[in-house]
Amino acid sequence: MKAEDTVTIDLRGKSAFSDYMVVTTGRSNRHVGAVAENVAKALKETGIKKVHVEGLPNCDWVLIDSGDVILHVFRPEVREFYNLERLWVQNTATAKTV
Repeated sequence: MKAEDTVTIDLRGKSAFSDYMVVTTGRSNRHVGAVAENVAKALKETGIKKVHVEGLPNCDWVLIDSGDVILHVFRPEVREFYNLERLWVQNTATAKTV
């Protein structure tokens, strides 16, 4: 789906709620929604039953929680405003750009 600036943050041993956080950007509300819907669909098709999705009505920021991995899909302005990478990377040793 050509999401941009994808970063994976390793949360193992640092968070009780997830092992990894993935943060990525869509170019517009429509692109954010398409990326999120396709990821949620693919997760369900691979057998992950508990996929929780929030934010699809507005598509400024969509969160997909699959348990071990949490995905945040942002519009560029919203990602810059919340800057989740800064919050987590300053408290963790590893963040990788994919």
